[in-house]
Amino acid sequence: MPYIRSSDGIRLHYRESGRRSGPPVLMIQGLGADKHGWDLQRLALAPNYHTIALDNRGAGRSDKPYGAYSLEQMADDAIAVLDAVGVERAHVIGASMGGAITQIIGIRHPERVRSLTLACTACQHHPWRRELLAEWAEIAQTRGVGAMTAQAARWVIGPRSFRRLTPAIGWMGPLALARPPHAFASQVAGILSIDDELKSLLPSIDVPTLVIVGNQDILTPRGDSEQLADLIPTAELVVVSGAAHGFMIEHATTFNRVMLDFLGRAEQAFVDRTAESDDDVAARSVG
Repeated sequence: MPYIRSSDGIRLHYRESGRRSGPPVLMIQGLGADKHGWDLQRLALAPNYHTIALDNRGAGRSDKPYGAYSLEQMADDAIAVLDAVGVERAHVIGASMGGAITQIIGIRHPERVRSLTLACTACQHHPWRRELLAEWAEIAQTRGVGAMTAQAARWVIGPRSFRRLTPAIGWMGPLALARPPHAFASQVAGILSIDDELKSLLPSIDVPTLVIVGNQDILTPRGDSEQLADLIPTAELVVVSGAAHGFMIEHATTFNRVMLDFLGRAEQAFVDRTAESDDDVAARSVG
């Protein structure tokens, strides 16, 4: 299985799938999750896209060092993975914490992105969410990740699907059971340390951006996504009816349909921009 080393020596795991000659799609999961959180999307993308799904530091097969992580580090980790697979510009899809990381990539590394998809995420803290995440980190460290997951699952899965999907949390959910408590707490620290000034830089994003949220998401409510869509000039907002925070699993069919439609349009826009840029270069050369 492929691994790379980050700039600070952390070993990162990633997996490529799909059509290697297709447009590249980088996929970044959220708090406590690994690449398997994207399994249903990777299957949908496989016929036409080259997908690269990574395990953030602290999750999956990537290293889980002690100490606080930062989302800026995780954004640099994602860029290091693109470098490792030889991808210059990718469509970047991020969910929850991964959506915040994706925003940072769009702001700090605009030359590396073709489009952004921001799923069930936000650009600033709410006091109640700070308290909630800090409580989850404390429960994970004092009572174990299993106890934390049992409490957190109701914030992630919609009430209609809770009984049906609870067994899946252990292997593919956003708060999977096999996570060391210290690594989960370190990711929480990274979320809590992000500067709310991030939102002031969002208007600089100029690539096609999909902001997508479920109307039953209580962890990152619809208002968070509406704020993102208002701040990013190139954003479009999609609200999925009946969906909660884990809607890429719970409502995978709808999520995938919206995602594929957006990526098709975003890739065509990228191709058109590239052709215009080439024409400009050629015209200047002739002149």
